[in-house]
Amino acid sequence: MPTSLVLTVLGEDRPGLVESLASIIAAHDGNWLESRMAQLAGQFAGILRASVPDANAVALMNALQGLAVHGLQVVVAHSSTDEPAPNTRWLTLDLVGNDHLGIIRDLARTLAQRGINIEELQTECTSAPMTGGMLFKTTARLHVPHAVVVSELQGILERLAHDLMVDITLEGP
Repeated sequence: MPTSLVLTVLGEDRPGLVESLASIIAAHDGNWLESRMAQLAGQFAGILRASVPDANAVALMNALQGLAVHGLQVVVAHSSTDEPAPNTRWLTLDLVGNDHLGIIRDLARTLAQRGINIEELQTECTSAPMTGGMLFKTTARLHVPHAVVVSELQGILERLAHDLMVDITLEGP
């Protein structure tokens, strides 16, 4: 039975970081399953999921900790199921507006109060084309309980969008 691990990595960006991770995982008969990685402000940050034979899991975790001498911090956690919680559905939320403090805080609070989990979140600030100010954009993949009525959620998000002075759209199956 393979062990499933989730790794978070952080270090100063440079060529070869991904190769170092991949080589260590492969050397322990591990399989790289999925990942999200990016360079942000000169730092390499990522999260990945790998599976490894049970007999090799401890040795893999020890080898990954050895990357610290090369400036790469690795945190390893055992992962659980990939199955979504029962009685839920996926929705996608897009938000665009002038950047200001508290946008994500207020959005996350509104969703959490309704038992909605943010499964994936991507944000960016870009220069607004006409005003020269900063434009904040986010896309979130949401895990929404079936008990949440989508039309009611849409109304709540529209009021939040008005308060934050942003545009929010919600899409789903």
